[in-house]
Amino acid sequence: MRTIVGSLTATRRAAPTPDTSAPVNSTAPDSATPAVTATPATPATPSAPALPFRHALYAMLGIGLVNMLVALDQTVVSTALPSIVAELHGFEYFAWIASAYLLASVVTVPVFGRLGDYFGRKRFVIAAVITFTAASVLCGLANSMLFLAIARGLQGIGGGMMVGTAFASIPDLFPDPRTRVRWQVVLAAAYGIGTAAGPSLGGWMSEHLGWRSTFLVNLPVGAAALYFIWAHLPNFRRPIDGEVKIDWLGAGLVAAVLGGLQVFIEAVPKHGLTAGNLVLGACVIVGAIALYTCEKRAQHPIIPLDLFKDAQLVTLFTLGMLSGFVMFSLIFFAPLLLQGGFGLSPQQAGLLATPIAACIALGSVLNTRIVIHMKKPTRILTIGFALLMFASIALAFANPDTPHLRIVLPMGAVGIGLGFILNNLNIFGQEIAGRERFGITTALLQSTRMVGGMLGTSIVATVVSHHYRDVVSRTLSVLGEPAASQWQPRFADLRILIDDASRAQLIADMKTSGLNTLALLDNARDALVQSIHIGVWLTAVASLAAALLVQRISHVVFRKG
Repeated sequence: MRTIVGSLTATRRAAPTPDTSAPVNSTAPDSATPAVTATPATPATPSAPALPFRHALYAMLGIGLVNMLVALDQTVVSTALPSIVAELHGFEYFAWIASAYLLASVVTVPVFGRLGDYFGRKRFVIAAVITFTAASVLCGLANSMLFLAIARGLQGIGGGMMVGTAFASIPDLFPDPRTRVRWQVVLAAAYGIGTAAGPSLGGWMSEHLGWRSTFLVNLPVGAAALYFIWAHLPNFRRPIDGEVKIDWLGAGLVAAVLGGLQVFIEAVPKHGLTAGNLVLGACVIVGAIALYTCEKRAQHPIIPLDLFKDAQLVTLFTLGMLSGFVMFSLIFFAPLLLQGGFGLSPQQAGLLATPIAACIALGSVLNTRIVIHMKKPTRILTIGFALLMFASIALAFANPDTPHLRIVLPMGAVGIGLGFILNNLNIFGQEIAGRERFGITTALLQSTRMVGGMLGTSIVATVVSHHYRDVVSRTLSVLGEPAASQWQPRFADLRILIDDASRAQLIADMKTSGLNTLALLDNARDALVQSIHIGVWLTAVASLAAALLVQRISHVVFRKG
């Protein structure tokens, strides 16, 4: 790859040690092309020697394999979800398979991001890989949707530890942002391999080896990641003045508030504003107030509130949330649209969803060639979110008769858009926040993305489930009573659209009823397609809002050196 030349408008004068640099003054000036400013580092701060290329490569391979674990888990499992629902039943837990992972990650990312800032990251990355891999085995052994959701929560703890510490190790290894941009290609390649292989691998494994194998594929990747991290990742540590008290109360309140919010989002569309739901909503509000008070008083808060005083960082956190909303909604519901709505096999659906994953890597590679030559690099975020918006609109018009090329192209646009967004959010956030806050800023960017994903999957799942059941009920009501009451529960169960055995059993059971079962099944598929289209329109709106919001970031620029 061509050597990247370029520097931030205000290159930091801080010494390149990962632990003792001065924070950035991130207040944006009012000029047309404002720049990041930095306070001088203490002259006595020693410079950390640069790692030899071979050791840097092996350390980045370890972090890249961690990234691949995250990518495989997202894409392989999402493709297998329809098969999981078909065997374990319980579509009401569909969103929780994603949300339990995301909720646990949201809590653990800032906790371990903060711990890594204080105590060094290597030991936490090792513990994270072990936890994640062990939880993957439990997921593969699950015998119910509830057990699987709990195991996914444990897996999310490991995933949150990995995200909060492994990714924050990159600025430790490469303090110079130009070098960091160049080495992002290793992460992009690892993520691309994991995400490119994920959908088709998940579909093939689900169809031929069973859905349990999609969790066990994490074992060899986890073992390789553990070796490279253990043997080659340096253990950077920043000197600590005094005792560090972990804000466990803040972490607990984060979990309670987000968990309560998710339950509230799912419960209201199903049952309305009942007394119980109103109490739950009030508890979420009280919990949020308590969290704010706790973090304001904590000596070492899990979420430093002063970061939110910077309007630029707040904008980046919001963009992270919106990117997660779009990303996870599409990743988890595109396979359901293709399998349940269009009647494709898991393997076929996986192949059509593969461009999302493969093009994330392509977008990341293109980004490293483009962004440093832009007068205003933040515009790459606008381009990325615009691609997500147009892709979502295209998928919202897709139907079973749509040529596969018109499905593949929007999927690829989603991937390229995400490739333009994800790495840049991290780099911009790290440069605005300053070296002392690398860990927590990276962690919060990842956390906000996961919060967006959690809310996105919950909201879209609620919309899809509610609308699908409503349309099916109206369709069957024309049959009159008691036929409508007899068959409505069977048609409300999405297994009939995903699992061949369940569908065949329904057709056999309805043979003596005199009803046109195949026509009713076609109507059910149409209802599911309509329902998911509504969810996809929500992702288009979120993408548009993000593209407009990018305009508020104006002070991180590159120029040729």
